[in-house]
Amino acid sequence: MHLLNVQNLHQAYNKTPVLCGLNFTVDKGEFIAIIGRSGVGKSTLLRTINGSVQAQSGQIINQNNSDICQLKGKRLRQWRSQCAMIFQDYCLVPRLNVMTNVLLGSLNRLSIFSSLLGYFPQSEQEKAIQLIEWLSLLPNTLQRAEQLSGGQQQRVAICRALMQSPQIILADEPVSSLDPQNTEHIMQAFQEITQKGISVLINLHSTHLVKKYATRVIALDKGVIIYDGSPDALTSEIMDNIYQR
Repeated sequence: MHLLNVQNLHQAYNKTPVLCGLNFTVDKGEFIAIIGRSGVGKSTLLRTINGSVQAQSGQIINQNNSDICQLKGKRLRQWRSQCAMIFQDYCLVPRLNVMTNVLLGSLNRLSIFSSLLGYFPQSEQEKAIQLIEWLSLLPNTLQRAEQLSGGQQQRVAICRALMQSPQIILADEPVSSLDPQNTEHIMQAFQEITQKGISVLINLHSTHLVKKYATRVIALDKGVIIYDGSPDALTSEIMDNIYQR
């Protein structure tokens, strides 16, 4: 069974079509780059998959055979815990330290009482430390997020996402504001994540990164898929068509 099965997905803002009948599947451990010009619906697609934006019509069937487009309340929160989001601006709590920001990813497993008190079980703390060490942030564990560099903050965001124990990670242009060295570190982290069986859908603009890291490319234009295939088959002619150069 596919991890996700997107069927005839439509989305519009103020009656302006953004996604126009998308159909594709996502399998376990895939590293899918979503490309296309600004404004073609890449971010909207990720938010619709996450359930942050309600689809106008169509279905997104997950591994539990549930239609994400119809989920509400507790069931929608459960899906979001399995479908982590990573953003360009990190979305950390600036005044909290690295450890606490990472531990926030485990709130879906804690009781309301524990959440209110900020109490995290030993097992959750140990998992957070392992993730922090994996992304070379151990010296920054007690440092406030606002004191970190952009690359460090994005690594914290990845650790927090993994604390959710997700099936899939959706990353919305996570490296667009980072320098080349930090960009490579982040992309390598995503690659290692997929090797553990977690799927990654990532919005990218860099053809170099797409060809180096992605296992599959989905290109959007005017709300429709105009390419779905291997990064190796992306010729200059196809790229010109995608970006209308």
